Formats: sequence, structure tokens, C-alpha cells
Amino acid sequence: MAWCSALAGGGVRIAVHVAPNAKRTEVLGVFNDALKIRLQAQPIEGKANAALVNFIAASLNVSRSSVIITHGQTSQRKLVEVASDALAVEAVARVLLGAV
Repeated sequence: MAWCSALAGGGVRIAVHVAPNAKRTEVLGVFNDALKIRLQAQPIEGKANAALVNFIAASLNVSRSSVIITHGQTSQRKLVEVASDALAVEAVARVLLGAV
């Protein structure tokens, strides 16, 4: 999967395209090699980034400190790394795309 890849030290890297100011937080699917996620948060003062980290951590059942936005802090297109030895690319895809 182009939007989700394994990290060398364990965990996954996820390419995300966020759409802030939504009525609810949800995954829309894969568009242009990125997972598109609507966020119920404003893109002000890091609120959307915090909402994204919380959503991914809760969805994958990992701690918030395991989820880091490595690129795109001020952009809609972001790279998110989730550090966990228990995560596999297929499992992440199944969990995040399960509601779509």
C-alpha cells in the first residue's frame, strides 16, 4: 500500500490528507496515495494535529506518545509515524479502512 508502509525499527508510516472543520472525525478512504481523514477540529493552534494524533492512537489502540507527525505540521498532507512492534501494515489498513 502506497499510503502505509513499515518502519525499520517497528511500527508504520502513514501518509494522511486531513480535512479539518468537519462535523465528525472519520476516515473517507484512500485518495492520491494518502489516507483521507475528516477531523472535527479547527486548523488553529495545532488543534487539528492533536485531533489527528488522538484519532490514530485510539483507532490503533496505542498510546498518544507513540504517534508522531513527522512531516506537514502546517499542511493538509502529513506523514504520521506510529511506533509499535505489534503493528503490521495489513492490520493498520484493516483497522483504519474498516469503517469506510
